[in-house]
Amino acid sequence: MSFEIAMNHKSSAISYIGIGSNVGDKIDNCLKGIVEIGRINRNKIIAVSSIYKTESIGYTEQEWFVNCVIKIKTDLTPYFLLYYLQDVEKRLGRKRGKIASTSSRWGPRTIDLDILMFNRVIIDDVQFKIPHPRMHERRFVLEPLSEIDENLIHPVIKKSVRTLLDELGTGQRVEPLWSLIKSDI
Repeated sequence: MSFEIAMNHKSSAISYIGIGSNVGDKIDNCLKGIVEIGRINRNKIIAVSSIYKTESIGYTEQEWFVNCVIKIKTDLTPYFLLYYLQDVEKRLGRKRGKIASTSSRWGPRTIDLDILMFNRVIIDDVQFKIPHPRMHERRFVLEPLSEIDENLIHPVIKKSVRTLLDELGTGQRVEPLWSLIKSDI
């Protein structure tokens, strides 16, 4: 999808957002992230997955993460949604480094909010990609996402979330902490 089309998006869309934290009170950070996303004008939270404790990947010399996924209905464009999510991250204490090293890219963070999917939109910009370019490789994304909608089709790979999860194997450890699945919040 071109930048112009994505910026002129007018109707409601369904978006899935990955939420994670591995600094401080991780569960509380994720819950605060959910609340703040729900407060963004023109967003409505539709579903929230369970909370998971997940093994770090990429840079493994750090605390495990807590992760979940939410499904929202939004009237925002993907670019404006990204802007508001980054504002929420900043307000909740996320510090972004100027140099993207492996340790800072996948390193410790109070909150991480990623747009996983936005309708069937495909964006491939230098700084912004939808669907999330590594979501199909991450159990900590696919496990909670499959709770919400296991039949959701990845718009590039053309496979369901359930199939992607089944094909992933058992590499990364993901443990449910407690069930939070709710709809129409």
